[in-house]
Amino acid sequence: MLKLKFKKLQSTVVGSVNAEAAKIIDFMFQEGVIGDEDMRSLHAQKDPRRQCRSLLGLLHTTEHPQAFVQLYLAVKTLPNFEWLVDRIDNTGL
Repeated sequence: MLKLKFKKLQSTVVGSVNAEAAKIIDFMFQEGVIGDEDMRSLHAQKDPRRQCRSLLGLLHTTEHPQAFVQLYLAVKTLPNFEWLVDRIDNTGL
């Protein structure tokens, strides 16, 4: 369900990220959703929107069963993204 919600909000998410995208990447690495090679590759991209787009693309192709649950939890930890949590929670499918 969360995977579909993030897909539906893709352009909104990518269009509104800021430097905190790096924190989400670190959270996803910490939780074992992405590996060290993916983390280095994402951090090598200096543009937060490009990082976000690449991370979402990676998560949509992973078989990790908790990928979008962990992404949702990562977003919830960032105070600047409370509006996004509300959008995700209120997005119908």
